[in-house]
Amino acid sequence: MKKLVGALFQSMLLIIGFAAKAQDAKTLTLERIFSSNEFRGEWFGQLTWFEEGNAYTTLEQSEAVPGGYEIVKNNTATGERSVLVKASDLVPAGSQQPLEVEDYTWSDDKSKLLIYTNSARVWRLNTKGDYWVLDLATKKLTQLGGSNAKPSTLMFAKFSPDGNKVGYVREHNVYVESLADGKITALTTDGTDRIINGTFDWVYEEEFGCRDGFQWSPDGSKIAYWRIDARSIRNFLMINNTDSIYSYTIPVEYPKAGEKPSEAKIGVVSAAGGPTQWMNIAGDPTNNYVPRMIWNADSKSLLVQQLNRQQNHNQVLKCFVADGRVEKVYEEKDPAWLDAVDDFQLMNKGKSFTWVSEKSGWRSAYLITGSEEKLISPADFDMINIEQIDEKGGWLYFMASPDNATQNYLYRIRLNGKGKAERLSPADQPGTHSYEVAPNGKYAQHSYSREGVPPIMDLVSLPDHKVIKTFVTNKLLTAKVEALSKNKTEFFQVTGDNGVTMDAYMIKPVGFDPSKKYPVLFHVYGEPAGQTVRDAWGGSGYLWHLMLAQQGYIIMSVDNRGTPGPKGREWRKCVYGQIGVLSSEDQAAALRKIKETYSFVDGDRIGIWGWSGGGSMTLNMMFRYPNLYHTGMSVAPVADQRLYDNIYQERYSGVPQLMPESYEKGSPVNFAKNLKGNLLVMHGTGDDNVHYQNTEVLVNELIRYNKIFSMMSYPNRSHGIYEGRNTSRHVREILTNYLKNNLPAGPR
Repeated sequence: MKKLVGALFQSMLLIIGFAAKAQDAKTLTLERIFSSNEFRGEWFGQLTWFEEGNAYTTLEQSEAVPGGYEIVKNNTATGERSVLVKASDLVPAGSQQPLEVEDYTWSDDKSKLLIYTNSARVWRLNTKGDYWVLDLATKKLTQLGGSNAKPSTLMFAKFSPDGNKVGYVREHNVYVESLADGKITALTTDGTDRIINGTFDWVYEEEFGCRDGFQWSPDGSKIAYWRIDARSIRNFLMINNTDSIYSYTIPVEYPKAGEKPSEAKIGVVSAAGGPTQWMNIAGDPTNNYVPRMIWNADSKSLLVQQLNRQQNHNQVLKCFVADGRVEKVYEEKDPAWLDAVDDFQLMNKGKSFTWVSEKSGWRSAYLITGSEEKLISPADFDMINIEQIDEKGGWLYFMASPDNATQNYLYRIRLNGKGKAERLSPADQPGTHSYEVAPNGKYAQHSYSREGVPPIMDLVSLPDHKVIKTFVTNKLLTAKVEALSKNKTEFFQVTGDNGVTMDAYMIKPVGFDPSKKYPVLFHVYGEPAGQTVRDAWGGSGYLWHLMLAQQGYIIMSVDNRGTPGPKGREWRKCVYGQIGVLSSEDQAAALRKIKETYSFVDGDRIGIWGWSGGGSMTLNMMFRYPNLYHTGMSVAPVADQRLYDNIYQERYSGVPQLMPESYEKGSPVNFAKNLKGNLLVMHGTGDDNVHYQNTEVLVNELIRYNKIFSMMSYPNRSHGIYEGRNTSRHVREILTNYLKNNLPAGPR
């Protein structure tokens, strides 16, 4: 009898254990999301197109050398593989271990390989490190920089067109190194912490995406480079209180809104050294920007984009390198702002160049030939961006989504602009696609995901989009996500009482009962730099929202006017001079309509949260519409627009000296006196992007008006608040607990 009872007891324990495990698989926790690898997706190494796309190379683990990698050539059509570089080829003399390859590039004739390793972070990305050259014929492996180069100090190394030399930047000077004899020639010698040759300062990198600041001429005889003179830009001092007994300051050269830009100019110098010929670009260099440059095919001139300080006038200038003479060849103006044109490429043997403009009301691609301007992409919907220009085949490949701004698809159209655009992304894959199209336009590396569905990655042929090889399936991750208790994300549109129709999504709680009322947490960004309502995999952020939905919250998000969706110029640019004003109006209008439409929304339990621009928007909603929003969680916000950098803020809000009302009306700190609800503010004290100063200025204003709030600072963390052990989880612990304590979950 005792044995029978014992067996039954053991069986019950097993059943309970299995039930608990099943429940665990369905229920998300912060530990599962942020402290384990349970929801980590598959990883695929770098694919580098080879032979115009008829082949590609990959970095793969070596079986012969533990911890080593080899570079493998793959025939794109047949899959035939051959090892081009063995791991043993990458072992430096005197070392037992091969180099850790972080990136690599081939010389034009594929006889040499340039290897990037031992990298270090510069602001956002790891753009400085060590470079080595492998001669594939002799197997000779040579480190660049000479004996005087400190570790991890070389930047943007690239072969000359003939493959016999390498140019690079080291400690803000430009060098050329001969591969035949190792001779190093300094092309510039005046580089300091404020005289920056061949790369850029903080704000050019952050807001124009400018990092690599020099280019070989097509004939290899010259190098064109940017020179930034930031001596007039004041330092913003961050303070480190924790890494030593005595605190110390960290200076960041940072031009605030209203401060003049650093002086930028472009010069051309012989690759053999000698004097620089400066391009005689008209205008005050401290009141203009030069964010883009390309060589003309004859190596005798450059095409340079010059934006005025207001960023509403972009001129394309032809600069003759022999004497610095400059001619204007094209210009565009806009009442709001203009972006630097990334899709800026020479065509027709240098007689034409591509251009992207919104002047028709839609973002479109053009071909500029002298005074002639030809529209290439469709005239009645937005092109999101150009993916590839196949001049030989006569095709323009571009991303667009004319019917749904939350999604993204690949199209192509004839370069002559004739015929209709053809969608290449499969009709049975609604959602978000991304591509790396081969130079010949015949193949592409393709990624695809949907909201709640992890990405797949494969190799496809074009235009038929036939899968040649699958790199990433994410089957394990997909199964994990599918096992979770959840409701599918619902996408919808909401038209506010101001007449604006906006994209939105909603995740309903598990066990949702439409006859009851639930609290709503809105996720917001709301500025020109990004969208939140996207039909794409959202990673840990999506899983956290799903966890909150499991606990009884409705999760919603709305994209207001000014967000960068493919909905036309007016949608994006109507917010000029009204950043924080129109966006707040739209969010409030959407909320009022949502409350009116959905009876299950508890109008007395409305929360909102966001990061960076979303942190600013959270403050705006809590301060401007205090009767609508009851709990706000603001992470790394810009409280006062005058405290942000000049390129970003002046682009959208105008120059403060010319448009002071824009900053007065747009800054949430000026409305802090209206706070009624619960407010949490979080910020990293080492944030070089949105300075911690913003939160301290906000705190003073809240104190002034005797407003009660909560605050969490993270010592020495940057804008992403992720540095240090357990930081990412801790951020979500604070947010989750604050939400639970101030906006009770569940129906009522």
